[in-house]
Amino acid sequence: MKPDAPPLLTDAAPAPAAGPAPASAGSPLQSLPLYLDLIRWNRPAGWLLLLWPTLSALWLAAGGWPGWHLLAVFVLGTILMRSAGCCINDVADREFDRHVKRTAQRPVTRGALSVQQALTCGALLALAAFALVLSTNRLTIAWSFAALAVTLIYPYAKRVVSMPQAVLGVAFSFGIPMAFAAAANQIPWTAWALLVGNLFWVLAYDTEYAMVDRDDDLRLAIKTSAITLGRYDVAAVMGFYAVYLASWAALAFGAGLSGWFLVGSAAATAQAIWHWRLIANRSRNGCFKAFRINHWLGFAVFAGIALDLALR
Repeated sequence: MKPDAPPLLTDAAPAPAAGPAPASAGSPLQSLPLYLDLIRWNRPAGWLLLLWPTLSALWLAAGGWPGWHLLAVFVLGTILMRSAGCCINDVADREFDRHVKRTAQRPVTRGALSVQQALTCGALLALAAFALVLSTNRLTIAWSFAALAVTLIYPYAKRVVSMPQAVLGVAFSFGIPMAFAAAANQIPWTAWALLVGNLFWVLAYDTEYAMVDRDDDLRLAIKTSAITLGRYDVAAVMGFYAVYLASWAALAFGAGLSGWFLVGSAAATAQAIWHWRLIANRSRNGCFKAFRINHWLGFAVFAGIALDLALR
């Protein structure tokens, strides 16, 4: 460990490495719980973190209510693509995940589902999402290929990038320009500015997530922002929150939003301060809780935008 690295998280003992078990050969109905576990169906926090900035951008691009069609496309598309991303991620990380306490029992990692089964599931989910995109316009369809490329790249970024959370930030923010493309048939500079601002929110909550696994990641020599930032991790997370909230506030005020957006931003800021209290001592439980409830921060920003536009 580097001399300036923070204390390792020690409130849970390392789990023994588990070798893969034979892949399940049960009926499709019997395998359903495994596939639901694969796509994190019982953990909606992941897709909610993608959904709120995407819907915020959709409302801004449409100047308010975007209509049921676009709402359905982006809600369902977000769920499908996040689920497909889980399939790809678990295949890419299966050798590492066996040695990480939190991930050792994932279906692909323990051999309950094969690599082929997981990739087939991911491909079908991505195709379903693409079918939704086909109901929009040519600009959105064109940019969907870039979104898919970033989704495929991220799982391998941690092998070569010191802060792979930045790559995840691009992947998790790509719904923003796509929302503008679908609602306004153009992607103005403000959409890209919102993407960059949202990237800092992803850096904040995914660094909290990486702090949970820091002891395992150090042992496996995996690159994460929690390790790269060392003893400055907590300060950096709070700085990331500040950049995200300040940049989105500046862009929203520039678009004419005011009162209700300010209320939503204040609620989001209060949550960010609470997260500081959760992660300040770097406990595993505190860091994981901060990550799990982060979607409420994004919801506060979205609610402020939606209410402000609705009540003008």
